[in-house]
Parts: sequence; structure tokens; C-alpha cells
Amino acid sequence: MPNFFLDNSDIQFLFDHVDLEELARIQEAGAENGDADYVPLDEADAVDDYRGILGIVGQVAAETIAPSAERVDAEGNTLNEDGTVTLHPLVRENLKQLAQADLTGFTLPRNYGGLNCPNLIYTMATEIISRADGSMMNLFGLQGIAETINAFAGKEIKDEVLPRFARGEVTGAMVLTEPDAGSDLQAVRLRAYQDGGGNWFLSGVKRFITNGCGDILLTMARSEPEIADGRGLSLFISERSEKVKVRHLEDKLGIHGSPTCELVYQDTPARLIGRRKLGLTTYVLSLMNGARVSIAAQSLGIAESAYRLARTYAHTRQQFGGPIERLPAVAEMVTDMQIAIEAARALTYETSRVCDRQNNNLRMLQAIPEADGDEKMRRTKLRIQHKRLAGMLTPMSKYYTSEMCVRVAGTAVQVLGGSGYMKDYAAQRHLRDARITTIYEGTSQLQIVAAVRGVTSGVFKTYCEQLEENQHNDPLLAELKEKLVACKEQVLEAVAFLKGKGTAYLDLSGRQIVDAAIVVIVGHLLLGQGATNDRKKRVARRLIESQLPVLHMNCQHVLSGDTSPLDEYDLLAEPVPANE
Repeated sequence: MPNFFLDNSDIQFLFDHVDLEELARIQEAGAENGDADYVPLDEADAVDDYRGILGIVGQVAAETIAPSAERVDAEGNTLNEDGTVTLHPLVRENLKQLAQADLTGFTLPRNYGGLNCPNLIYTMATEIISRADGSMMNLFGLQGIAETINAFAGKEIKDEVLPRFARGEVTGAMVLTEPDAGSDLQAVRLRAYQDGGGNWFLSGVKRFITNGCGDILLTMARSEPEIADGRGLSLFISERSEKVKVRHLEDKLGIHGSPTCELVYQDTPARLIGRRKLGLTTYVLSLMNGARVSIAAQSLGIAESAYRLARTYAHTRQQFGGPIERLPAVAEMVTDMQIAIEAARALTYETSRVCDRQNNNLRMLQAIPEADGDEKMRRTKLRIQHKRLAGMLTPMSKYYTSEMCVRVAGTAVQVLGGSGYMKDYAAQRHLRDARITTIYEGTSQLQIVAAVRGVTSGVFKTYCEQLEENQHNDPLLAELKEKLVACKEQVLEAVAFLKGKGTAYLDLSGRQIVDAAIVVIVGHLLLGQGATNDRKKRVARRLIESQLPVLHMNCQHVLSGDTSPLDEYDLLAEPVPANE
């Protein structure tokens, strides 16, 4: 039987390559298990459990979700006259199968019925689901909502809501964006107010809400009308009712199985999550960071599906006396598609691993008695280190992997030629589904703005120095490492130049410096993989050698100091067209 976990050699390799026992050890330390039927005996038992869980995910993805993807894409969901949404029957069946397989409480603790999996395992699962159907991930991947409730809500809300998530009885939505507050979430205006009894209510409109028809809505609203910026925002939880209606279902380019809704709150009852005024600065930031890693995983899955279609077509399509994969141009496209996926997977999985260390260290820090001052100090220092590194890697992985996804999906259409443009093949669906990944949960441009701060603040330099501690006895790996060390120095030279310029130039040159930094980081990650696998050694060589000229070009671009897009914008862009 097909299985999207067992048939993916790279995920299999990384499952064994990453030190999952170390991750399981910190994941299980102080875990909230309650009276769970199953608790791992030790870290090795936990890793075996992870493998079994991913095997189930791979089976459901291959046997249930993938076969329905084309029909779901063609038919979509239905908006009803009463402001509710009916999900496509096959989408409902997919959700049912995931719930029956106990896959709807992935990262929740066992005392709420969850699996207590690390985020790295959840990232692997999200990629597998996305390969089957990119749009299905937008329902499966919203489990981060339950994780946010677990992290920040009071016990009463957690005890009431989280078991329902774990059982698959409810789906959720993160309700942030508004018609006039897209990327600029500080401009959110949806009103939160209290009645005389202290009960909270929400009033206003939200737009572009993924699964806005879900049962549990986490909504950011302005609870402090006198504070105009993000400090006046709080996070609220509410349930689907006649007091919140779907006014419009967006007619989208892709991900048709995922309903994107415009919501109208009509004095909707709500409850506060955590403390007032921390909605954007603490809770939503945490929620979005998790969502960004999920979009990176979604991008991997869509790209993997597109690559497999192109690889098979190139092998079977006969032209000029043989399969087209023997044509140099096609061979290069197919090869670079696969290497790009593996490079992005290395970065995304490393980001998930770092986030797991960050989350578990924070959990342990909160549990340390006040009397243990030395341990508290050590954990506090680790918290700062983990936060800075995750703050750089998270936007990097979302940016790099989503841009890779669009590029790979477009190349797949090119490999298939005219057939790729036709709806007879799924290549066009993958391209349509891929395009949103660079936009939602923060556009690529916003991810660059976030990542470049880490590159220029010293986080990149420190992280590279840690990666450089790995010694390679293999001559090829040692030679490639020397090149990466030289590349790091090029990036740092460009960083020093940037620091002498203003913020505007930093943002203008952000893409070039982030792209260059990513090459160095991914190169080191692939070298680490190559130390245990000969094929990975060749992958590292191809990636590094092909990207060195690009890195040099990007650094030279930064050092040029060219600000013409800002200084001469009106001249170069020309006036706004009169007929638009």
C-alpha cells in the first residue's frame, strides 16, 4: 500500500540523522501525561512512537487525502445563506480519517488526549499531508491554535477546549487580518468591549481568514480603544455561533479545499486569552511563528509532489529518440528541483528542532523553584539564545522554502511542457497552490525584514561559528567547509557595510544579504548530512558550488550602495497608469 512517509527517502534519512532521542528526552521531561493509556518508557521508545505516528500519517495521506485532491480542487466548499460554510464531503471525510487515526492533537500534552510530539515531528507530518493536498494542510496545520491555547489560556479554557481539539471534534481559525489591516496588524480595529458584568464581546469585520468557518476562533481585537498601536490589542477565544457569520468565501487561485472567509462579528461573546494588551506582542507573535514553520512544511509538501510528477514525466516522455531526462537542460532542471527541496527541508527541519529546544527550555524554566537560582540563571541564558536563533531561522525558513516551492512548481510545469499547462495533469494545481505560500502568514518581503535583523545583529555570525565546529575528515567536505567559511566572511563584510547605512538601505538590500546568509547556513547543514551519507555529500557539493557565484553577486550588490529604487522611484517606475 502507498505511504507518503515510508516512500520518502530524504525524510527517512533525516528521521535517523537528527538526534531524535535527545529531542524526545527534553520533550518528555516533566510532560503532563495525566492518566494517559500510553507513556513512552524512555526516549528510544518515544522515537519508535514518532516513527509509528508518521507511518500512520503517511498512510492516511496516500490512501485517503491524495486521491480526493483533484475533485476537492475542482469543486471547493459551499457558502450557505445563513452565513455558515459546508465543507466539501471529501474534506469532511479527510478530517474524519485524521481524527479516527488520533492525529488531531499532535503537540498537545497527553493529559488532554494529545500525542505530545515535538514540533519537528509535527513539521514532518505537515509536509506529508501537504504533499497529498496542499489545501488540506490548512486544516491539519491549524493545530497550532490549540498549542497557543495550551501555552497562554487559563486552566478553565484549556480543560474545556483542548480535549475537543485532540479528539478531532473541532477545527479552529486564527482570526487576525482585516480589510484595512493586512500585513500591518497594529492597525487592527475590530472592537472588543465589556458589559457591566465584565463579559467580553467582539464587533467588526475580519478578512482573508483561513478556515474562518471553524468551530474555535482565536481573534485579535482592540480592547484598549485609546491605544492606537499594537499595545492596545488583546487575544480572545470565541465559538462559532449565529453571532459570527461568514459574509463571503474568497474565490482563490488555488488551495480550493481550504475555505478563506470574510467574517462579521455581531456582538459575539468571547473570552480573554491571557492578559490584556499582549495580544500582538506576545500571543499572536508566538502563534504566527509556529504558523510560519507550518507554511514552510506546506511548501515542502507541495514542491515534493510537483517534483515527483516532473521526475516521472521526464523519465517516461520520449522525444528525440529517448526520454527527455537525457536532455541536458531537462536533467539540470530535475536535478536542481530535488536539491532545492532537500536544502529547504534541511533548513526547515533545523528550524523546527531549534524551536523545540526553545519551547522545552521555556517550559522547564517556568517549573524551576525560586530557590534554584543557578539553574534558573542557566535556563534564562538559554532562553535568550534560543529566542534569538529561532527569531532568525523561522522567517528564513518560511521565506526560503516558500520561494523554493513556487520555483519548483513552476519548473515542473516547464518539464511537462504543454501538458503541464493543461488540467489533465496536477502540475498546474501544484503551481496554483504554491503561489500563496509566499504571501500568507507574512509575505516573503516581511520575512526578509525579520530575518535580516538576525543576520546583522550577530546571530548569524554566532550560529555559523557553532556550525564550523564540526570537523570533516573527508577531503571534499573539508574543502567545501573552507569555501563556506570564506563565504561567511563575505557576508559579514556586507553586513558591516550595511550597518553604516540607514534602515531604508537595510530593508532595500535585505533580500540579497538574507539569501547569502541562507546559502552559508544550508551549506553547513548539508555538509553535516554528507558526513554520514555519500549521496548527501554530492548534494552538498552541487548546492554549494552552484550557489557560490550567486552569493558573491548578492554581496557585491549590497556593497554597491545603489539606492536608485528609492531615490528615483517616480522616474524609474513611471507615473501611475491613468487608466488603472
